[in-house]
Amino acid sequence: MTASTPFLSPDLLQPADAAVDKGASVATSPKPNGGKRYSVTAPSVRSLGVTLLREGALSAHDLVTALSLQKRHRGRLSDILLSRQMVAEETLYKAQARHWNVRLLDPMDQPADPRLIDDIGAATCLRDGLIPWQRVGKAVVVATAHPEEFASHYPRLRAAFGTVIMAIAPASKIEAAVLRARSAALNHAAENRVAEAESCRDWGRDGLAVKVALILGVFGLGLWLSPAFMALAFTFWATLTLALSTALRAGAVFAALRNTAPPPPDPIIARLPTVSIMVALFKEGNIAPRLIRRLSRLDYPRDLLDILLVVEEKDHLTRDALKSADLPPWMRVVVVPDGPLKTKPRALNFGLDLCRGSIIGVYDAEDAPEPDQIHKVVNRFYQRGADVACLQGVLDFYNPRTNWLSRCFTMEYAAWFRVILPGLQKLGMAIPLGGTTLFFRRAALEELGGWDAHNVTEDADLGMRLARYGYSAEIIDTVTEEEANCRALPWVRQRSRWLKGYMMTWAVHMRDPMLLWRQLGPRKFIGFQILFLCTLSQFLLAPVLWSFWLVPLGVPHPLATALPPVVMLGLMGLYLLTEVINITLNVIGLRKTNHKLNPLWVGTLHFYFPLGALASYKAAWEMVSKPFYWDKTSHGHFDPSEADH
Repeated sequence: MTASTPFLSPDLLQPADAAVDKGASVATSPKPNGGKRYSVTAPSVRSLGVTLLREGALSAHDLVTALSLQKRHRGRLSDILLSRQMVAEETLYKAQARHWNVRLLDPMDQPADPRLIDDIGAATCLRDGLIPWQRVGKAVVVATAHPEEFASHYPRLRAAFGTVIMAIAPASKIEAAVLRARSAALNHAAENRVAEAESCRDWGRDGLAVKVALILGVFGLGLWLSPAFMALAFTFWATLTLALSTALRAGAVFAALRNTAPPPPDPIIARLPTVSIMVALFKEGNIAPRLIRRLSRLDYPRDLLDILLVVEEKDHLTRDALKSADLPPWMRVVVVPDGPLKTKPRALNFGLDLCRGSIIGVYDAEDAPEPDQIHKVVNRFYQRGADVACLQGVLDFYNPRTNWLSRCFTMEYAAWFRVILPGLQKLGMAIPLGGTTLFFRRAALEELGGWDAHNVTEDADLGMRLARYGYSAEIIDTVTEEEANCRALPWVRQRSRWLKGYMMTWAVHMRDPMLLWRQLGPRKFIGFQILFLCTLSQFLLAPVLWSFWLVPLGVPHPLATALPPVVMLGLMGLYLLTEVINITLNVIGLRKTNHKLNPLWVGTLHFYFPLGALASYKAAWEMVSKPFYWDKTSHGHFDPSEADH
């Protein structure tokens, strides 16, 4: 390549005071040797379509359709043409290169200089769809996938490189070239996006793991030296946390049932935003085809929908399944470089830099969202201020009747997503997010540093960090159905991961309790303690509470002689009240679903939650032994015809 290569044809250079077509974009720059200022004048978008039409690459009908959509969505004509498969990618970019009279590059065949990428950052290249390619003489050639937007990036590029010459390259090639050149740096950033003070990645190095081990050791020693005293202490703490949890649940029920104002009418949005949705996949070869079908039902404009299927580099099972699938142009596979840490939040952090939208969504592999879900999300964000940074959809199951465990899981989710979380929102509490059907304003998500790559319940942690930064999350009335984990051992493994993440989240945020108090305020601080510390205590100390059910059966309780009769009577009253509130809560939640499950199944939840106690002991052990281990839940264990109803 020589310095005289015509990356920018002289006939696209004209004096800045010369007349230009109306609507054309202009990037100005001084001549390298001083003197008169010159402009780079962009051909109009419409003329690109005419060029494709004249070359026989685009039909007149498709051109009219694309221009109509471009006017309605105010998006890129190139995105519309590609997303609707009106023009092949290679044909489009060749036409653009001729249209702009610039060089068409393939940065995969002709690699870029990695040092130039570092000058503006790999994440910036991915976000803006450009790549600094090579230095040619005193100028740097920068390839872009969106030449009509090059003028907006020009001042920053000129500040970094001096004289800049524009070239064109396909978006897919730019993305692949940046990842090939700087995947290690992007992977390191994905693992360390969250500030160290807000992350659990130093667990074990800062002494927290040792402290947990010491606390467990003290409890064990106390049980050996004075079992009666420890039994009283455990009973007191279990009862206190039960009372607080019951009070919060009762408050959430009353708040959720409180009449609210009818929702405002859907707004008229002049320009719909691009929405990126990430789906982290790991060993999901059998569910990938179903996932693609379900996501294809989303009715958001395809040129504004950007779906990333994020897979691990060495997950050949899923990668092979996706290779054999016929992915539409608005879906793409993102491969996360191999590393010792393999967690969903690390994959999401890596994919975040490749997202093209201003709204970021997260789905799980087995999800089946409602078709109009993205429209509802966009409308709600438009109606709310910037402080509402996250929307949480309602989760439900498409296999509630598989067995008893799936029925119980369905009732638990109904109570949580349809009663408790809406109630907590009305009470002004911080909401621990679910792991899917989450939508964020990108600016807020990036301000927080994305997800903590080492936290195995990254969603709950992110909900608390949103609150600490002054943002809020809201529940939105749109449902995503997923697969209920309905086998006992996998259920325990999944729940142990959730509880381990709750333990880690509580420990990280309580490093500085006074700072947390100031950031959250009294109400949210107390709510955080009840939602995390009290919930964990209830699972870990569940056998202590179960022991009191021996009394109605006529079996003497070991503490009966140590506690006055009035205290024993009060405890039994509290336990009965808790059962009544829990039953009421679950019946209300179940009635809010479309499932026709017999409410009598609610009575069997008493035998369901002991599995959670087993999961809590596994979680406590892993907090010390392998805190970052992601105990994966496998999916796709049922009849696809039922799942795809």
